[in-house]
Amino acid sequence: MRALIAILLLCLLPGLTLAQDRANTILVLDASGSMWGQIEGESKIEIARRVVTDLLQTIPQDQNLGLTVYGHRTRGDCTDIESLVSPGPNTRDAIAAAVAGITPLGKTPMTDAVIAAAEELRYTEDRATVILVSDGVETCNPDPCAAAVALEQAGIDFTVHVIGFDITDAEAMRQMQCIADETGGLLRSASNADEFLAALTEIMVEPVPVPEPEPELPVTVTVTFNAVLDDAAQTQITDPVLWTLTSGDTVLFTDEAGNPLTHDLGLGNYTITANYGLAETSAFANFAIVGPGAQTFTVALPVPLPAATINAPDQAPAGSTIQVTWTGPDDNNDNIEVGVPGDPAYLSFTYTQEGNPLNVILPGQPGTYELRYRLRDSETLVTRPIIVIEAPVVLTAPDSGAIGSTIDVGWTGPAAPNDNIELGRPGDPSYLDFAYVTDGNPVQITLPAEPGEYELRYRFRDTETLTTRSISVTEAELSLSAPDSAPAGSAID
Repeated sequence: MRALIAILLLCLLPGLTLAQDRANTILVLDASGSMWGQIEGESKIEIARRVVTDLLQTIPQDQNLGLTVYGHRTRGDCTDIESLVSPGPNTRDAIAAAVAGITPLGKTPMTDAVIAAAEELRYTEDRATVILVSDGVETCNPDPCAAAVALEQAGIDFTVHVIGFDITDAEAMRQMQCIADETGGLLRSASNADEFLAALTEIMVEPVPVPEPEPELPVTVTVTFNAVLDDAAQTQITDPVLWTLTSGDTVLFTDEAGNPLTHDLGLGNYTITANYGLAETSAFANFAIVGPGAQTFTVALPVPLPAATINAPDQAPAGSTIQVTWTGPDDNNDNIEVGVPGDPAYLSFTYTQEGNPLNVILPGQPGTYELRYRLRDSETLVTRPIIVIEAPVVLTAPDSGAIGSTIDVGWTGPAAPNDNIELGRPGDPSYLDFAYVTDGNPVQITLPAEPGEYELRYRFRDTETLTTRSISVTEAELSLSAPDSAPAGSAID
């Protein structure tokens, strides 16, 4: 990510073109939950905050640059897209401050973020460039390709360059390729800082023409392809690796086995793809041969994720606490969480270090959910479906009570941590009195001093109301009885 930000800013350095000749530019930055993923022990968002702050100082003040961010405010929200800095000159300090305050949280609406940036750049009236940085698959817009076609057709001179960071998902790469192709932009991908530097330099700097070989003296170069794991030691892969080589639209060979693999190639630009079948992962690299001399190109493939299992009931009542048996690496921050299938947000979780089996609290609403084993709270190793069925939640209390009086409220419910019975006005989320269900059954609630219509609520984990019961608060009979007169200083009843 450090190299990613550096090269993004290099594209704005003086000397490439005059400021007035540059297209207005917006950097669209991914701040979805996956940005908490780590590279060499440091989260991507931490790297981005630090590097952007340093390198923004090298941008010319007259460069029209803006910042749009998505996925940084709410979980599971496809509309969580925000223009933090409008494009214009003298925006360096504002962008640095905005990036420093980003906290990754939600989904990946990258297509709608590009559309929002294009509209802010008035792409139908002026030249406009969007630099999209994303580390995951689109999770909101159903058809990124269609959106890219529409933008290109409506724009004056509109271009989207796409940078895929640490991408291992084939669908994510397909979406990014389509966005770039349909808008005349470039797509580059990398799995580490050095590859980012090479790829983004190619995007931002005019490519050097590859000299044509002399017809009478064709040049061929012995090229060796080597596949390693993307770990600190760059471990050599000894299992079978299948290679595919393309040059432009021409496929030179497909699924050729070997590691390392050697071929004689002519001058030109190529793309090599390595498929690691046993780990079900793949990666690719772009390279150019511009002169004689044997060369070696190394492709780093993602380290295979460790195995994990989850064992739990097929169904259980809403709000109940179930026991989950698991196997897995039990690393720091490993946890079992429950959420909605297809939504990366979680509804509850328990760290694996708390035991095996461990207790997990189910949601308060019936439906189909899934249990997930989360490696270091970043990667999902395995999921298991669970059906949450409706559970009885009942409040028992008098229909009315006098102002200021204390009533007994019986209850039936999940009795999860922080469950409570509260009293408030209908339609008003605030409460006037409450008691935790751990205080007993029944619990005691004190009625307010103002007559009127109120409601009792069963609050699940103090986050959602599972059921309510109406209660009328009535005037109390008040009276004083005393003598009409008495001697000074005397005591009276």
